Amino acid sequence: IPNAKNFRFGIVVSEWNDDVTEGLFQGAFDAILDCGGIKDNIVRWNVPGSFELIYGCKKMQQSYDMLDAVIAIGSVIQGETKHFDFVCDGVTQGIKDLNVQSDIPVIFCVLTDNNKQQSLDRSGGKHGNKGTEAAIAAIKMAQLRKDANF
Repeated sequence: IPNAKNFRFGIVVSEWNDDVTEGLFQGAFDAILDCGGIKDNIVRWNVPGSFELIYGCKKMQQSYDMLDAVIAIGSVIQGETKHFDFVCDGVTQGIKDLNVQSDIPVIFCVLTDNNKQQSLDRSGGKHGNKGTEAAIAAIKMAQLRKDANF
């Protein structure tokens, strides 16, 4: 894992299912610091839900041209309607589009689980923390971006 000391990160966090997303944020934040990152080089914005992550990440890319990577943190839990499918697909495609359209990578850290317990288990519970994994991916992509822009 590259040293994150000289990188700046944006983290956009969904407020929906905040008991899950706060755990993911903490995992990402701690991992960046553990890899040499500097607290003042991490910008956090909140958005209401996972669907709004796309707009939040786009605006963060545009507002902070010195960022090296952005992490999109959200949680969508299966319900009784097709809403789950539409949100998951829209967020996935939207974040993919941001990666195609911008030079600043956006890391997908959106849990799409069948129930709340699965989400809790993956946001600092018995299955680890996907926020930590997203931060590692962000650091690696920041390094790739730096190397590719020589």
